[in-house]
Amino acid sequence: MSTETRNIRVDYLARVEGEGALDLHIRDGRVSSAQLRIFEPPRLFEALLRGRSHAEIPDIVARICGICPVAYQMSAVHAIEHAFGIHVAGPLRELRRLLYCGEWIESHALHVTMLHAPDFLGFDDVVQMARAHGDRVRGAIALKKAGNHLIQVLGGREIHPVSVKVGGFHRVPRRSELLPLAEELKRAQEQAIELLRWVSGFEFPDYQRDYEFVALRHPDEYPFNEGRLVSSGDIDIDIADFDREFEERHVAHSTALQARLRRRGAYLVGPLARYALNFDRLSPELQSLARDAGLGPVCRNPFQSIVVRAVELVYACTEALRIIDAYVEPEHAAVDVAPRAGVGYGCTEAPRGICWHRYQFDQDGSVVEARIVPPTSQNQPSIEADLAAVADAIIDAPDEVIRHRCEQSIRNYDPCISCATHFLNLTIHRP
Repeated sequence: MSTETRNIRVDYLARVEGEGALDLHIRDGRVSSAQLRIFEPPRLFEALLRGRSHAEIPDIVARICGICPVAYQMSAVHAIEHAFGIHVAGPLRELRRLLYCGEWIESHALHVTMLHAPDFLGFDDVVQMARAHGDRVRGAIALKKAGNHLIQVLGGREIHPVSVKVGGFHRVPRRSELLPLAEELKRAQEQAIELLRWVSGFEFPDYQRDYEFVALRHPDEYPFNEGRLVSSGDIDIDIADFDREFEERHVAHSTALQARLRRRGAYLVGPLARYALNFDRLSPELQSLARDAGLGPVCRNPFQSIVVRAVELVYACTEALRIIDAYVEPEHAAVDVAPRAGVGYGCTEAPRGICWHRYQFDQDGSVVEARIVPPTSQNQPSIEADLAAVADAIIDAPDEVIRHRCEQSIRNYDPCISCATHFLNLTIHRP
């Protein structure tokens, strides 16, 4: 049996972050494997943290991502505070939640409208799409600005905020600083609802997978900062027990680690998982909006993740308004911090899924060891499984059709591979 190799080169896979390539292996008319090869150089943040003071960690880890710096900061400060026996409550806790609202708003608005929507409407990019849907793009820009303004006021600047510290903040806002944001957020909430209605009308490929969803679950809240790690299977653990159920491993075709369930393999984190495991934590009004958008309590179609993200966008605007309305200025910007030797764990919900941190400290609070498990490394095995299944269903289609559907499948995850544009080489091996 001969092997025919067809190379489809896309110089730049726009609207995702990172560098990689995809190999589809076809045998007997079926996709036998799909490998998403990530070959960007290691960034070595965990090694960079060794020997650093605990006080430096929030600012260093914020540089891991320009879109999701808050996620890395929040997971880090929770882990440090866990190691030092610190509990942050009251208005400071609410301000952290408000800061996370800002990140979800700006990230989801960017992805839903500018990165993902063009796939469903037949445009190569948002610039082309804006010619036909200018009002939608302008609304998305206003939404993103509202999220950025929240991060700027609470974090000191829009990108890589600098106000977050162990125990709280370097500075907390006055109530008078937050009230103008509320007016902007009311408009943003209306725009988010309109965006949800718009994307719910897209035509979605008929595809579903029986994912094992994994997300945080809090007793009272849709999760941002706190909760237990649960799954749609049988997992319900403290975040400190992550290694009991999950493992990271190297694969030959990628420089990025891949995380898997020890007992069952691939799992899914992110909007679909959060939504499925926490639908009952949404308000009745938002549940109704989700149903009107064609969603049930669980969504297993990854192409409809754009709709679920839009639901979360409405939620983040609504939650931000609630926090601002109830805000009482704290007496102090942070609680006292007394370093000690120990190990701490933190896990929060980045827009793309759980971001898990573990730190070991010396007596003086310096880092002995650091470990960070980002959302995309957890989703990579599921991305590959989706790619294989999606390509298999259209294997007799022209290469360009296969390429587009594979790119769209990758963008379903909004993968944060790195902070640069990357290209996808699609190589199809046929006997």
